[in-house]
Amino acid sequence: MPIPNSLIPIILLTISNIFMTFAWYGHLKFKHSALWTVIIISWLIAFMEYCFQVPANRIGSQYFATAQLKTIQEVITLVVFCLFSVFYLKESLKWDYIAGFACMVLAVFFVFKKW
Repeated sequence: MPIPNSLIPIILLTISNIFMTFAWYGHLKFKHSALWTVIIISWLIAFMEYCFQVPANRIGSQYFATAQLKTIQEVITLVVFCLFSVFYLKESLKWDYIAGFACMVLAVFFVFKKW
């Protein structure tokens, strides 16, 4: 069964966010490394992020309004970040973080609701 075309940007944005989360926060496990080293490595990882993010937005703009694309991206970012925090950084998700993220996810309702 082929992937629906409108799902392709969501898949690409998910891959993009995985790269970006590692670029932004992955170095926190390597605090002993020189700052210039982690900056260069983060830039290289961020380049990969752009290789997925730019086509995701280009393709996604055929199916979604720009505000909808941004909202999708933010929700994906929160999900990826939560998983990253728990499994990579070994940090726990506190109830107040989850409540705050849930409020942001609620924004999806308002952005996608046909009024």
